Amino acid sequence: MSNALAREIFLATGLVALLLGSMFLSTGTFPPMVVVESGSMMHDDEGQIGAIDPGDLVLVINPERKDIVTFVEATDPLNDNFGYESHGMEGDVIVFRKNGGSDTPVIHRALLKAIENDSGGWDVPGTTLLGVQSINWTLDYPCESYHGNDYDLRIENWVPSHDGYLTTGDNEDSNGCRIDQLSATGQDGRNGLLDENNNPVTAVKDEWVIGIASTEIPWIGAAKLFFSPPPSASYVTDKTWTMLILVIASILVAPSVVEAFQSKQSTEEE
Repeated sequence: MSNALAREIFLATGLVALLLGSMFLSTGTFPPMVVVESGSMMHDDEGQIGAIDPGDLVLVINPERKDIVTFVEATDPLNDNFGYESHGMEGDVIVFRKNGGSDTPVIHRALLKAIENDSGGWDVPGTTLLGVQSINWTLDYPCESYHGNDYDLRIENWVPSHDGYLTTGDNEDSNGCRIDQLSATGQDGRNGLLDENNNPVTAVKDEWVIGIASTEIPWIGAAKLFFSPPPSASYVTDKTWTMLILVIASILVAPSVVEAFQSKQSTEEE
């Protein structure tokens, strides 16, 4: 191996290590980012910058570094977090393991959190519910029309088995009002999100939360999905593939452009 090639490999490895190390220091997690594999968080069919789309890279903040703001807290005018938004909607997006399992983590929005009251019953921050035996609450979260009437997402007669978050994806077609913990809306939980053992996902405990979604880096993660087993790549939109190709082409062409520009300047100076 020539000295020049060895130097280039050393520099490339050093840059990657420096980048990952910087992101680790910033986020407090390793790996510091995740690749979005499904369309459950999409806001439209083509995807958009600011929302979480398949093929995006998302930096993940350690939950010990930041308090999770739920959707109901961010939509409560009396709450300190009123108006807080993340990735195009109110509240934080969290990355969690389904029932604490070992399969692929989920990246979905935290709608509300049930907390056991020391005196009995349940509290829900961001609402007026304190010490209730069962949770009934209508969120300011529009759902599809039903029998000609519009309605908002409603939690009905939910008795949590433990403290935890209710979650859902932002995609209205695949998720939205069909929340992960579907039994909390009075429906059959087996039709909601299931874990690796085909059991309905329950409220997300704090210890199941891997991190909080932070900065989104669009398109780049699609390169990983291209080499992943089906159906991961099928969720990536044509727009994302096009933008990824343009990014790769720009990276490949940029050195030649810079070199040509420097050569031209050198010639002019001579």
